[in-house]
Amino acid sequence: MNYPHPIIAREGWPFIGIALLAALAVTGVVGWLWALPLWLILVFCVQFFRDPARPIPDGANSVLSPADGRIVAIEPVRDPWLEREALKISVFMNVFNVHSNRSPVDGEVRQRWYHPGKFFNADLDKASTENERNALWLRTRSGHDVTCVQVAGLIARRILCYVDTGAQLQRGQRYGFIRFGSRVDVYLPPQSRIKVTIGDKVSASATILAELE
Repeated sequence: MNYPHPIIAREGWPFIGIALLAALAVTGVVGWLWALPLWLILVFCVQFFRDPARPIPDGANSVLSPADGRIVAIEPVRDPWLEREALKISVFMNVFNVHSNRSPVDGEVRQRWYHPGKFFNADLDKASTENERNALWLRTRSGHDVTCVQVAGLIARRILCYVDTGAQLQRGQRYGFIRFGSRVDVYLPPQSRIKVTIGDKVSASATILAELE
């Protein structure tokens, strides 16, 4: 099911509500100056849980970024989930990025894996193999296999994924969320044409990472 875009992600409402009530209560009792840290926390929560609608580029073979952030890895690797040679593209999300995760391709979820792990800084390479992570194997309509992996970070302690085996996803469709800093790894067929470089800033659904051959 496509998730509507109400500007603020549904995962954030409890945090925003608690921060707002606390800030109002302290302001009413001792004044706004003492409550200022709570108002700043409220502002942080609102910006962290924002979930804007994004344009989706045309192109059936385009692989879109599943997350906002910065490209920290582009390398040939062994896909640990499908046991194949692959190209890995990693997107690092800091606490100021949108943390809504969206499908990079049109396709069917063939399998889902969850692996508990550690909480190293998601900017490090070892986060892909040692941190808590949730992986989706997506089979595109043209028969390409794409693995999309949500990876927890140093502060992130909660990976949320709302789809399972058999789900049909459309490019740009919202399927999960990671709270408070993390990364997403995308494993592509080796012959894919990469469209980004290390250090590029990317936007979920709006940025094309690669073209499938």
